[in-house]
Amino acid sequence: MSIITTPKDHRFPWYVRLFFWNQRRKYGAVLEPARLWGRSPKVFATLASLYGAFDRGSSPLEPALRTLVTVRVSQINWCSFCVDINAATALKRGITDEKLAALVDYPTSDLYSDKERAALAYTEVVTRSDQQPTAAHFETLRRYFDDDAIIELTGLIGFQNMSSKFNAALGVEPQGFCSMTPQP
Repeated sequence: MSIITTPKDHRFPWYVRLFFWNQRRKYGAVLEPARLWGRSPKVFATLASLYGAFDRGSSPLEPALRTLVTVRVSQINWCSFCVDINAATALKRGITDEKLAALVDYPTSDLYSDKERAALAYTEVVTRSDQQPTAAHFETLRRYFDDDAIIELTGLIGFQNMSSKFNAALGVEPQGFCSMTPQP
């Protein structure tokens, strides 16, 4: 249970309840972060819309790569809920258990392509507050991504950092979406 809970009788606006209905349909339950964000309804609606923009089919980043990025950010930020749900998404998107388990070792693992390594190295340096991307990061990224894709990758990393830090700070626990949860 998270540090802050939402009372059973809390009244959410209709548009937040609509999001909850969709989550019950998709996941079988309302996600705990949604209950928390839903207490600030306008922020929640904006965040849900932003997530949808990053996870759209026309993104310049492949779905599996987006998911690897979100799992890695979640690992670094110690967000067990985020690792749980994003790992489940990774498996649905065709990432193998073996590859997911090797995520922390992506720099040396044969399971990762050079393109994935470039994105994940950038993900790590952007996520870690004591580091900054260098010209070498961008040189490597440009081998695989155009500027629009790099901007979108940076936005996705920023979004997942906010989400995972929010959930970790409030102690949101995993909801059991993935039996195989890669460790940080």
